[in-house]
Amino acid sequence: MRWLIVFVLAFVLFNFLAGWLKHIGLGRLPGDFSFRFRGKEYYVPLASSVLLSLLAMVIGLLF
Repeated sequence: MRWLIVFVLAFVLFNFLAGWLKHIGLGRLPGDFSFRFRGKEYYVPLASSVLLSLLAMVIGLLF
């Protein structure tokens, strides 16, 4: 259940910070999808979410 919460939070965070994250390379990994629907662009960052979740897990284990 915890991984689902982390995934949803990462998804929301990516949608808010999509422009800035593209400059550092996140959101453009293989497995990250973007699409337009009714004039708005949506991002589904599957690979980036997994990468950030693993990073958060490693940081959590260190502290």
